[in-house]
Amino acid sequence: MAELTMIEAIRAALFRALTDDPDVIIFGEDVGIDGGVFRATDGLIQRFGASRVRDTPLSETLIAGMAVGAAAHGLRPVAEIQFMGFIYPVLDQLANHASRLRNRTRGRLTCPMVLRAPFGGGIKAPEHHSESTEAMLAHIPGLRVVVPSSPPRAYGLLLAAIRDPDPVVFLEPKRLYRSTSEEVEDDGEALPLDKAFVLREGEDVTIVTWGAMVAEATEAAQQLAETGVSVELVDLATLKPIDRATIRSSVEKTGRCVVVHEAPLTAGLGAEIAADLAEHCLTSLLAPIRRVTGYDTVMPYLRLERHYLPNTARIVEAVGGVMEFA
Repeated sequence: MAELTMIEAIRAALFRALTDDPDVIIFGEDVGIDGGVFRATDGLIQRFGASRVRDTPLSETLIAGMAVGAAAHGLRPVAEIQFMGFIYPVLDQLANHASRLRNRTRGRLTCPMVLRAPFGGGIKAPEHHSESTEAMLAHIPGLRVVVPSSPPRAYGLLLAAIRDPDPVVFLEPKRLYRSTSEEVEDDGEALPLDKAFVLREGEDVTIVTWGAMVAEATEAAQQLAETGVSVELVDLATLKPIDRATIRSSVEKTGRCVVVHEAPLTAGLGAEIAADLAEHCLTSLLAPIRRVTGYDTVMPYLRLERHYLPNTARIVEAVGGVMEFA
């Protein structure tokens, strides 16, 4: 079993998918000869050829339209948008075509496409390169939104996304691309979509998070354990549809919840999770639900980036606040 970074795990999953299924194709800006801006597709064109790993013009609308058309005709395209900040031209294809194809054709056609996009801050990137607008995508009916938080989950969830019969947006937290290495079994086994992962069992408070924020939440849980606070840590992983059952079950046990996400506060997924818990777990709650998030402003440039991103101290403070309630 090899130790892989997240970017290596993604490349391994793409290699496996291309090997196992001749209908899988990959395309996007610079994904072929250059191997992608983060080298996620490095070496794939040499192994599988330009007919299956294809460079495209600098046009996100074209990339998304190609993916919808290819998927509708029986292929399994994996398209890359270089950064989430460039995804806005793609929304027309996602909202009006990819997500509606099964319904529009009454099940005659499906749209088994994956749209990969690096997202989030933390790498000192310029403007339009650090957005976290996952809630906007999760609002589109018929679209799955998946975010891995570790190399093994990146490998297994990407394989599941590629094999899914419906469109999946696969958002990759680029801050985690090379931050750590973990053992990854390249066995072709997919992980379940639509299922949250309980990364840490606890009794006092539930922290729900996803993507890069799992790292800060894990560190916060470790610090809180030293003070006698037992944290249950839930990695949402699939943001649409939300695994509400796992979150509710955890909060029914702990009675408290803190939701952590990098995206801005207003209308973020934390609000949806809080509303669901208020509706279904009110009698179990011992304290108000707290959110630790980014701010309602554009992601700042590198000098202020670390002030925008939620950190361990803010998470610990929020947990301390909910623990004050009996």
